[in-house]
This record gives sequence, structure tokens and C-alpha cells, in this order.
Amino acid sequence: MQIIRDLEALAGEVFALRASQGENRGDRVALVPTMGALHAGHMALITEAKRRADRVVATIFVNPLQFGADEDLDRYPRHEAADAEMLRQAGCDLLWMPSVGDIYPEGFATTVSVRGLSERWEGEARPGHFDGVATVVARLLLAVKPDVALFGEKDFQQLAVIRRMADDLGLGIEIVGVPTVRDEDGLALSSRNAYLSADQRKRAVALPQALAAARDAILSGEPVDAALAGAKEAIRAAGFSSIDYVALVDAGTLEPLEEPRGAMRLIAAATIGGTRLIDNIAVATGQSPRASSPR
Repeated sequence: MQIIRDLEALAGEVFALRASQGENRGDRVALVPTMGALHAGHMALITEAKRRADRVVATIFVNPLQFGADEDLDRYPRHEAADAEMLRQAGCDLLWMPSVGDIYPEGFATTVSVRGLSERWEGEARPGHFDGVATVVARLLLAVKPDVALFGEKDFQQLAVIRRMADDLGLGIEIVGVPTVRDEDGLALSSRNAYLSADQRKRAVALPQALAAARDAILSGEPVDAALAGAKEAIRAAGFSSIDYVALVDAGTLEPLEEPRGAMRLIAAATIGGTRLIDNIAVATGQSPRASSPR
């Protein structure tokens, strides 16, 4: 695996990846953008990228634009050497680790904003967050020019925003969502799980468990508002100090639903200790309740 940091070298290296396929130089390149602190969830993205493309490019860039004034930019975990080794072992072909100056050079004055999908849920809880996400992802996509880019479904609203942005800007890049990877007890893998104490980690599993219970209740005919109230009660009882939202939403528009209809997602964000966790699971009419685990 080659590692580069220089933006000026990137285009040539990606061209070389395509050219290295010889007569098949038109074969596909996949991009997996990350902020580092990699775990098995990121490796699932690499695995799926290798299935969908001939060459895989990963990026590590802790994006300052998507952190609010009171959020954890400075203490966000950074493990470049360990991350690079994980990517190498997973079969990544090229790792690009740009500087802030590469992504936002002096005088940079453009922000990408996706209206509608960005305005509820995480958009309300973290003002400006999705402008930062859409802007950096646009920069990465335009720099690498992949055929396909892969993102985790754990950040479900982010995935929806990126899909809309890529479609609206006519980037011609396939945006693929990869199912959430979970620990054995069901907690979604996240770089921020490292902030949890041992006790908080044990109690954090109440978040996916509450979503699974709400899904089962809704599919069994319980009113949506009652199922959501039960989920919030279970999350609070586990020791979460605050809940930003627990909602049943349309999987395409992310608009809240008062009754089950079509493809849906249960989404949630809550804080335990000083760590804010998000999660979501799929809900579909016709899906059997008591599914074995959240998805």
C-alpha cells in the first residue's frame, strides 16, 4: 500500500492505479473516506470496496468543519501508524492523508449545503455539522475522482446527505451504504466508544436494545408514539444523561412518521457520561418482530 500526503501527487497516483491494470485501465476505483481511529466497521467498508472495484483508495482526514465549538476535535483519537497498518492488511492500495491546507487552502470560501435532509435530527443537534460533511466529502470525491465511494449506515443521515449532494452536483459517482458493524452485545462500533468508561460501555448497549424493542413493538402493532416513549424511558433508565432524539423516520426522506409505512429507520442520539452516541436500525412493514439483532 502506498501512502501519500501531497495533494499534487494524488492525481498521478490514482492514474497510476488505473494504468496498472494494463489493458483494463478503465477498471473501477473505490474511495473509502475516514477520519481515522479505524476499527472493524471501517474494515468492512474496505472489504465491500474491494468487492465493487479493482483498486481501493482510503483517506484519513479529521475534518475541522464538521466539529462544533464545544465538540471533541482536539481530543478526537489519532492513530496514523496503526490505521495505516490496518488498511494495508485489509488490502487497501493507496492511503491519502491530506493536510488541512490541502483540503481548505488559504482563501477557501465555498461551503456545500444540502437543504432538507440536513435540517432535522443531527442538523438540529449539531448546527453546521452537515455543511462540514458535505463540503469535505465533495472535496475528497473531486480530488480522487473514484467510480464508487462507500460510507457506513451507522451515520444514516450523513449517508442520505452525501447521496443527495452527489446526485445534485452530478458527480457521476456511485454512493454505497454498508451495514453497521456491531460488537457482540449489539453496540455499534464507533471511534467515540473509546471515550466510554468500562461501566458506561456496559450501559451503552441500552441504546441499540431500546431501538430493537421499539422496532418489535411497532411491528407488533403498538402505536409509534408509545413505542418511542418506551425506548426513551429505557435509554434514560440505563444512565444516559440526555437524549437528542429517538424517532421513526422514512428511510428516504428522513421525515418523521406517526404510523409505520414502507421502508423506515428508527434513529437515535443520546449522551452517556460525556460521550454522545448515535445509532439506527431498519424497520420494514412485513419484517418479523423479534429479529435477532439490530441492523
